[in-house]
Amino acid sequence: MRTATATATAVTATLIGAGAAAAAVAAGRYAADAALRPEPGRPLPGTPRLSVHSTAAGRVVLTRSLASLRPGTYGLDAPGIHAVIGPVLPDAPHDPDAVVRRLLAVTHGSLDPGTRVALTPQVHLGNPRTALGLDHADVDVPGELGPLPAWFVPAARDTWVIAVHGLGGSREHPMVVMPFLHRHKLPVLSLAYRGDLGAPASPDGLGHLGESEWRDLDAAIRYALRYGARRVILHGWSTGATMALRALERSALASRVSGVVLDSPVLDWHTTLRGLVAARHTPAPLMPFAMRAAEGRAGLRADHRPPAADPGALRVPVLLFHGPDDTLAPWEPSRRLAAARPDLVTLHTVREAGHGAMWNADPAGYEEALRRFLVPLM
Repeated sequence: MRTATATATAVTATLIGAGAAAAAVAAGRYAADAALRPEPGRPLPGTPRLSVHSTAAGRVVLTRSLASLRPGTYGLDAPGIHAVIGPVLPDAPHDPDAVVRRLLAVTHGSLDPGTRVALTPQVHLGNPRTALGLDHADVDVPGELGPLPAWFVPAARDTWVIAVHGLGGSREHPMVVMPFLHRHKLPVLSLAYRGDLGAPASPDGLGHLGESEWRDLDAAIRYALRYGARRVILHGWSTGATMALRALERSALASRVSGVVLDSPVLDWHTTLRGLVAARHTPAPLMPFAMRAAEGRAGLRADHRPPAADPGALRVPVLLFHGPDDTLAPWEPSRRLAAARPDLVTLHTVREAGHGAMWNADPAGYEEALRRFLVPLM
């Protein structure tokens, strides 16, 4: 027969256990909300941090790492600092622990020795006029939550490209392809959507990996058609690519979309969510609670169909830029999508490129693939 003391001890242990479980659930929810809260300009999980060793005319010396050795063109960011770097200069004199790269521009601040910078796919800051010399108009797209700021870069054709950034980016990110699109006389609408600076906040203050944000892209399609576009091409990065796929599935205006360009699309939201949650230094014991909370908060339950779950439903050509070095949005779903619809989907594999950095790793190759894709759609 259990004594009163033993019964009290058991009850106390149960209450402590229940309290600990409740605390774990609360902590998991806090970590999930932090992971899903949009923070424009915040480096993505896994963003490489580098130290500046020195600069000289047209050159910058950085700490040697896999990141600093990546091919292509990138931005270097730190508070109050932005620079643009080009390819590695292997023949330039350097120490064994350093890498010398072409320094193309320092647009803000200065790269002093010892400065810690983040390597980012966002090359340009400002707006199309200040960064690229392209005339543009600041416009407001009427969205369901309020006006959505956008840049419109006019051109002669009546097929518009609607550009949509993704995780960790802003409408400045698509400026990497604006000169190319402008040379081919394609008007560009670069959209800020819910959660971005200057745009309405999501009702719950959280991002949903495109599951609610696609409605802002739908509003941009409607705006383009109202102001002169006959057809539109959607060009999305990361969750912006997910938004493009959702718009194809759900928009009443999907028939006016003539093609889609997907860069680093988030097609496996579970892996991407795990990366976002882990990046907030969530302790391993809390990960299951945080993941369940994040899935629920983002509206992505286990039975939720990911974008492009039915490749047979695709009706327009798709150009897909992705590669095996993207750890935030794995490329296996992209490979499966391309294999399932070779009649419509072209996969352009980009190696040694991080998430959202397919153009950065090989600008010339990216633009040539884009040219081949767009010419029949113009």
